[in-house]
Amino acid sequence: MSETTGGFTSAELAREAATLILPSLTIAEALELGEIAVGLGRDRALPIAVEVRLKEWTVFHVSLPGSSPENDWWMDRKARVVMATGNSTIYERVLAEEQDIDWYAAKGLPEETHAIHGGGLALNVKGLGFVGILLVSGLPQIQDHLLGVEAIVEFLARKGELQ
Repeated sequence: MSETTGGFTSAELAREAATLILPSLTIAEALELGEIAVGLGRDRALPIAVEVRLKEWTVFHVSLPGSSPENDWWMDRKARVVMATGNSTIYERVLAEEQDIDWYAAKGLPEETHAIHGGGLALNVKGLGFVGILLVSGLPQIQDHLLGVEAIVEFLARKGELQ
């Protein structure tokens, strides 16, 4: 169990991802999801940046006070991991740790352009699969991931998709 990955297992993270399937993801819904994440950050005075992408197209970006241009670099690297795998960045990190492999060498992707650090979450739509990415940067990686999960859960609750 790694302290940097919050004690998650890849199986737990796969189950979590399976519960976060969206009914749809229009541009308006991508903006709503981004606003939810930013609202959580604003309410807690968190120094984060948030992006929502439809695949490689950034449709939402906000940098809150305390964040920096470095957060954009992190989000770009996290986004490339999600684009390459269709999985959350923390899932890829935990799986690599469980398999005791060098993820970057195994995937043939450079660490300079890819980051298996929490905060990159695949946005999957029922019947369509992977359509977008929610990115959070500025906190320790587990907190980045958990804030993203919280935003998706709130989005689904607003859509009446959670019991």
